[in-house]
Amino acid sequence: MIHEIDEALRRILRGGALPDGTGDVVFEAPTRDWAARRNTPTLNAYLYDIREDVARRERGSIAERDANGVVLRRRQPPRWYRLSYLLTAWTSRPEDEHRLLSGALACLLPHEMLPDEYVPPVLEPYSVSIPLSVAVPPAESRSLADIWSALGGELKPSLDVVITTPFPVTPVYDVAPPVTEGVISVRGRDGVPADAKPRMMRTNRDGGTR
Repeated sequence: MIHEIDEALRRILRGGALPDGTGDVVFEAPTRDWAARRNTPTLNAYLYDIREDVARRERGSIAERDANGVVLRRRQPPRWYRLSYLLTAWTSRPEDEHRLLSGALACLLPHEMLPDEYVPPVLEPYSVSIPLSVAVPPAESRSLADIWSALGGELKPSLDVVITTPFPVTPVYDVAPPVTEGVISVRGRDGVPADAKPRMMRTNRDGGTR
């Protein structure tokens, strides 16, 4: 699921911040070694944090139905995770980096939700909206300076992009086919079916029956 959200973010940025096809969108850690190898204008979306949004956790089960509304299977509700990306621009001049960041901000701001055309096919059966935020202070206190220090690089201008996505939970349980025919059986007090034929009683010579 994470790699599919990566691809959705890549497509949004390539279509908006890099519309002419110049440059690239990558997800590598922006370390000093990586920066030294870079030779084209690049937007780097480094996934630095994965955290469950526990406020969205649900209980029970979800029924999957066919076109006629018949329940085919049941599954557990998905868990929601906040994928936080550190979005930075890399060129040979700071002015061009700022221009790239401005383009990225401009193409992400109109979308409070991941556009339908970018939703991964695996999530389409859930029919849910996937929140997307950009440059919003995270709820938890995080220091970007600490992230850059861990990467071994110098602090750069960046955008914090957060996509909250459901993650399917297995297993999936198939249900029995629906009952379409029924049989009604009526029994008497003695437990004998009402439509059963009565037994013929015969009298013995000694007066008994059998």
